[in-house]
Amino acid sequence: MSDSKAKPRVVVLGSNFSGLTTARFIRQWCGDAVDITVIDRKTYLLFVPNIPLEVMENKDPAQSVLLPVLDILAKDGTDFIPAEVTEIDLDGSTVHYTPSERPGAAGETLSYDYLVLALGARLAYDHIDGFGEYGHTVSDTFYGNRLREYLHEGGYSGGPIAIGSALFHQGTSGRPDWLPTAYGACEGPPLELSLSFGTWLGDRDMGGPEKVTVFSPGDVLAEDAGEEIAQEFHQMAEQMGYTILESTQDVKRVTADGIEFESGDSVEAEVSIIFPDWVPHEVIAQLPITDEVGFVITDLKMHTEKYPNVFAVGDCAALTVPKLGAHGHVQADVLARQIAHDVGEATDEEAEKQFDPEIICFGTMGHDKAFYVHSNAWYGGDISVFEMGYMYYAMKLAFKEMYFRTGGKPPSWGVPLTEFVAEKL
Repeated sequence: MSDSKAKPRVVVLGSNFSGLTTARFIRQWCGDAVDITVIDRKTYLLFVPNIPLEVMENKDPAQSVLLPVLDILAKDGTDFIPAEVTEIDLDGSTVHYTPSERPGAAGETLSYDYLVLALGARLAYDHIDGFGEYGHTVSDTFYGNRLREYLHEGGYSGGPIAIGSALFHQGTSGRPDWLPTAYGACEGPPLELSLSFGTWLGDRDMGGPEKVTVFSPGDVLAEDAGEEIAQEFHQMAEQMGYTILESTQDVKRVTADGIEFESGDSVEAEVSIIFPDWVPHEVIAQLPITDEVGFVITDLKMHTEKYPNVFAVGDCAALTVPKLGAHGHVQADVLARQIAHDVGEATDEEAEKQFDPEIICFGTMGHDKAFYVHSNAWYGGDISVFEMGYMYYAMKLAFKEMYFRTGGKPPSWGVPLTEFVAEKL
C-alpha cells in the first residue's frame, strides 16, 4: 500500500444528497488511490423528499428523515470534519473553515488536490416579507413540524390553502443553449402537497381540492416536467376542483389573510405554503467561477473551466435546474469517474459519461397513491411519462428505505430498475 501522504487529497464540501453520494462514488471508483475528507456543519443528511408525507400523516419528520453520516463515511475510510466553510482559495488550493461542534473554535485550513463544491444553496425565506409570522413550508424538520402542529393540533380552522413557489433567480452567464429558464426552483413539491391536501381535507370532511390554490411564478405550472405533462396536470387539477394561478412573478408578502404577488394578484389563505428562491451561499457566490447570480459554472463532466481540479454538483451548480436530487445523483457519478480517470482508476471510456438531465420525481397524493414523472422534454428530449397509482407510493417509500440502507449510494441498477418497474410493468 502506498504512503497515504503521497495520495491526492479530495475535499468534498457538503454532505447532503450530492455531497454524500459524491464522496461515496469517489471512494467506489478510486478505491484506496485517494484520501477523501468531507466538511459539513451538520453530521446528518436531511432526506427532504419525505417531509411532506410525514407532515400529512401527523408524524414528526425529525424521527424519520435524518440519516447520520459519520459511520457511513468512516466505513469508507473517509474523514469527516464538522465545520462551517468560511473561505475557499482556488489559487492556493485551500479551504478555510471553523469547526462547528462548539462555539468559539479557531479557524483552520485544509489543502486539497481536488475540490468538490456540494454545499447546496440557501433557501431564502428571509427574503419573503411576512414569512416568519405567517408562512409555512416543508423544507426541513423545523418548518415541517410547525405546519404539522398547526394542521393536526387544533390551530387550523378549515380555511383556504395556497401552495406554490417564489421566483427563482437563475443565472445566464455560461448557460448552455439547451438549458431553459426556470421560474420556480423545483415545482414537484408544490404539486405533491396540493394533491395531498385535496385528499387530506376530504378525509376530515373539511372540503377538498376546491379549497386549494396552486400558484406558480412562471407562465406554466410544472414547466420543468415538459409541456405535455404540464398540460395534463393542469387539466386534471382543474377537473378535480383545484384553482391554478400562474404568472404571479414573485411573492410580494405573506399576511394573516393570504399572499400578495408582484403581479398584482393575491390569494386568500389561512395556510400559505411557499417554496422560496434558491440562493447561492456567499462563500460560493464570491468565487470567480460562478455566473452573475452565484451558481458555479461547469461543463457536462462537472469541471469548472479555469480550475479543472475543482468540481461542482447538486444545487450549487448552475446546470442543476430544476434543483432536483436526481440531478445530483447523476452528477456525482460523472464527477467520480473524472477523478478516478485522473488517478488511473477509470478507463477513457468510463470517463466519457456526461451529465444528461432528466426529471425523475415521485410525489404522494394521499390515500396511499402517488404520481410518477420521468421526462427530459423540457431539455429537448423525447421522454414524457406521467403516471399515478398505488405502486408509485410504494416505490417512493422504497427509495427512501434503499437510500438509508445503502448509506446514500443506491446501486447502479437502482434508477434504471425504478424506470423499468414504473414504465414497463
